[in-house]
Amino acid sequence: MMKRKLETLVWLTRKRSIQFLIGVFFLYLVLVTLEIPFVFKTDFASVTTTRPPRLRSEEDSLRKESPARPFKTVSNADSPSQLAHRPNSSVISALVLNDAAFDSHVNDGSSELYKQVKHAREVGRSLWEHLESGKPLTRTVAENRPGSCPGSVSLSGSDVVDVSGVVPLPCGLTLGSHITVVGKPLAAKPDFEPKITVVTENEPVMVSQFVVELQGLKTVDGEEPPRVFHFNPRLKGDWSGKPVIELNTCYRMQWGSALRCDGWKSKADDDTVDRMVKCEKWIRDDEDHLEGSKATWWLNRLIGRTKKVTVDWPFPFSEGKLFVLTVSAGLEGYRVSVDGRHVTSFPYGTGFTLEDATGLSLTGDIDVHSVFAASLPSSHPSFAPQRHLEFSTRWRTQPLPESGVELFIGVLSAGNHFAERMAVRKSWMQHRLVKSGAVVARFFVALHARQEINAELKKEAEFFGDIVIVPYLDNYDLVVLKTVAICEYGVHTVSAKYVMKGDDDTFVRVDAVIDEARKVPDGSSFYIGNINYYHKPLRYGKWAVTYAEWPEEDYPPYANGPGYILSSDIARYIVSEFDMRKLRLFKMEDVSMGMWVEQFNSSKPVHYSHSLKFCQFGCIEDYYTAHYQSPRQMMCLWDKLQRNSRPQCCNMR
Repeated sequence: MMKRKLETLVWLTRKRSIQFLIGVFFLYLVLVTLEIPFVFKTDFASVTTTRPPRLRSEEDSLRKESPARPFKTVSNADSPSQLAHRPNSSVISALVLNDAAFDSHVNDGSSELYKQVKHAREVGRSLWEHLESGKPLTRTVAENRPGSCPGSVSLSGSDVVDVSGVVPLPCGLTLGSHITVVGKPLAAKPDFEPKITVVTENEPVMVSQFVVELQGLKTVDGEEPPRVFHFNPRLKGDWSGKPVIELNTCYRMQWGSALRCDGWKSKADDDTVDRMVKCEKWIRDDEDHLEGSKATWWLNRLIGRTKKVTVDWPFPFSEGKLFVLTVSAGLEGYRVSVDGRHVTSFPYGTGFTLEDATGLSLTGDIDVHSVFAASLPSSHPSFAPQRHLEFSTRWRTQPLPESGVELFIGVLSAGNHFAERMAVRKSWMQHRLVKSGAVVARFFVALHARQEINAELKKEAEFFGDIVIVPYLDNYDLVVLKTVAICEYGVHTVSAKYVMKGDDDTFVRVDAVIDEARKVPDGSSFYIGNINYYHKPLRYGKWAVTYAEWPEEDYPPYANGPGYILSSDIARYIVSEFDMRKLRLFKMEDVSMGMWVEQFNSSKPVHYSHSLKFCQFGCIEDYYTAHYQSPRQMMCLWDKLQRNSRPQCCNMR
């Protein structure tokens, strides 16, 4: 009996399931019947016209832009620099640069700077409008240069005078290139304000010195050409009181650590350059000692002594005495010989290649008789972005995330720094945090004076999607505008929790940097970097700051420009002050940021965090950022970071 009831229950359940399925089937038929006429009434032409064209080749696929994800604009303040008002939003910065923005600061000592801003903005707007119009570019002298270069350069007599102290080396140098200068140091003359020694009031110092420099091409207006190699003999000495030769390099207006040869031979266990010591020995006493040394040397030769005999030489330069100086490019650095004898060797400077040495400068107390350069490269290495840019979708930036990001990194760059940007894309911008969208990085570039460079820059920006163009003519004193643009982008476009500023020759350990920011408690305002305290403005010299520009005796605490991090509320404050025309601009970008943070600190406490691991010069072990890194060094640092658990520096050029 029980079994029969169970069978009946199962049968009823199956019957209800079948009835339910039949009902669903009939409902489906009704929906299909109603939908089909609607579909056939639709205009298929409107659908087919929006269908993307078929890509017939790999070249087509590289030219095809990826679908753009909608930008999510987050801002806590109404501002004229909102993304909604941004023309060509993927390329042009939303920072509003107009005359009104710079009219309210005429009385704060920055009037000259604001005049530069207005001029740069007008020229930049004209350059960009011409570029957007599609009109053919005017060919420049640089474009019309032949593909090959002379293998040697020879100047003598009046030809040397005609070049105004700079001998052009159009194609730079290459391994094995050598330059010979024949000249004569001039007699010492009294100098009441020498820059190389300390003087007593109203008492002149006798000075005789000259400078031989290999210089590069300047990047932007207002910036001095880089000193690839600086050789400065001081015949009457300097603060040391004895003859000395000083060697150095200056990269992006920052001098490196000088090598001073003062008559003592470098130790054998010191670093050498192509197996040559950095400094050779010379006699530091008077001429009588020199004659005695020569006599002793000849006596030892005559009596046949088997012991190794050495000879001491005087300082290689004398007033009024002709010399033959040769600078040779070796594997590891420059070798300098005078009158056939090796005098000093200097390792290649960070950030430079041999191709960068496009001019020989001869200045100071010297009478140049002739210059001869040989074994020069045969092809022109200069403007050729195709040599540096790798147009592969692999290096394209990721679409912006729908929500805010944790860290935004704005990288300052110059228009013609194609190789530097490509090295950044292929190194630390491949970090997992960047690829995942938790960190976003963008290059901030102003327009170049050469329109052909701007044309290539525009192509690069449209292909890679990681360049923001700030539309003004690039100028060293106006880098501060790019910094404000970084803050604007970090606040309004990506709604970042932290905003970082860096340079295109700065290698960033993304995980280490973000960990430093995370150490600060949530909700706190902070300023993290290699912070300078109680630095004073230079009031004299080439880089002098006038009291009108900066009336205070000290700068506020400021982080060195190659790499620092801000909390987003400070970045938002900077953008707000700029939009309301209250932000004071100063020609030194990093000092400007320190000034703005100090102003913000007056209303809300700011946590200052100092660390030497945000390197200002070069690289140290366990760095957070490494500065003055060449494209090769960037790739080397990235490779070492992948293979080793601890970050290590790269010492090659």
